[in-house]
Amino acid sequence: MFRMKRRTALLMAGLSAGLTLYAAGQQTWAAPDQLDKPAGSPTVKNVILFVGDGMGTAHRDAIRLATKGITGELEMDNMPYSGLIHTNSADPKSFITDSAAAATAIATGVKTYNGAIAVDLQGKPVETILEQAKKAGKATGLVTTSQVTDATPAAFGAHTAKRSAQSDIAKQYIEQTKVDVILGGGEDYWYPAGQPGYYPDHPAEDPEEESKGTQGNLVERAKQLGYTYVRTADELKQAAGHKLLGLFANEEMFQQRPEGEGDVYNPAVPLPDMTKKALDVLSQNKKGFFLVVEEEAIDEMSHENNGPLMIKAGQQLDEAVAVAKQYAKRHRDTLVLVLADHECGGLTVETPGGTDESGDGKTISGEDGPFSIAHSSQTFALDWTTTGHTAADVPLTAMGPGAERFVGVYENTRIHDILEQVLFAKTRR
Repeated sequence: MFRMKRRTALLMAGLSAGLTLYAAGQQTWAAPDQLDKPAGSPTVKNVILFVGDGMGTAHRDAIRLATKGITGELEMDNMPYSGLIHTNSADPKSFITDSAAAATAIATGVKTYNGAIAVDLQGKPVETILEQAKKAGKATGLVTTSQVTDATPAAFGAHTAKRSAQSDIAKQYIEQTKVDVILGGGEDYWYPAGQPGYYPDHPAEDPEEESKGTQGNLVERAKQLGYTYVRTADELKQAAGHKLLGLFANEEMFQQRPEGEGDVYNPAVPLPDMTKKALDVLSQNKKGFFLVVEEEAIDEMSHENNGPLMIKAGQQLDEAVAVAKQYAKRHRDTLVLVLADHECGGLTVETPGGTDESGDGKTISGEDGPFSIAHSSQTFALDWTTTGHTAADVPLTAMGPGAERFVGVYENTRIHDILEQVLFAKTRR
């Protein structure tokens, strides 16, 4: 009886605030003001934050249908708590965010302009949650299938007025922020122009790729600072130590082009493998760790309206989430979040055939498919309405201590604020 009265009271409070509350399976929604209460907040030892770049609700649906079927659940969806995130930036020219401004909001709790890396509207550096974790003695890590110095990881581990300053970002990682584990692509920004590293300039798959670093040989500098440097999957498996730098491609760990024009998703080291190695290294720190894992190809393939490879990248993200969930089940003081920085492509999931409302099928933004639904004879189509980002809210799912605080509908800056609360027992600013 007490439980029923309490649940009724919560429901009425939510309705009076103008929010719809619902419970679906294990997923729970509540009014955002319930997240402000610091009393009883758990102190979290480890955080694993997944970013499916560009991954909106329809992206998750498409990945789920293709992988698990109509009634199945992805690893990233089969988590006990859910939220919905507003993604707008504070850019005076366009409120539609880019990855830099969105990641900055998540990492710092501050809205900023598009292209900014952990700086505010005046260009002043703002401390990130990863830097706070580092100051608290925790190990830190950045893992991505993009360049390790691309916008999303950069916003957690560096400060620049422009996201394009990727060599500056790399230098900050190893000399200032001192990120312990850095795994992904983007070797070109770590070597000076004309001095290629392990991956040759002008490769056949993309002749435009070449070394272009502006801060000297940063790989050698990283080695001087105690990093173990690896370049291949085998080297990654064998690597030991507490500080690890792995660069596995000139630029992104895939080639993004319109569907059927030479597009490839084949990372030299799969995202689940990079995630597992990062956890192995970071978990050596007895004070815990803060790890960001990004699947960039969801966004890049959405920019090209490439449904098959968007789904493939999403499946790899889900496998990486499975790795993290297994870790969290063994280490109950670990918080796992899966979210997106923004939506890309204006995507919907439809029945195949019929009129393509977004175009005649000859344009890049059009109907894509059909795709088979797992464990079913049915199919679905994807309908792209743009090759750019949109203002659509994006879903968040969470498990572990403090996960219930991410329930509701809120601004992306709130993610930082809640992480600060549960990691360091701080009240909301």
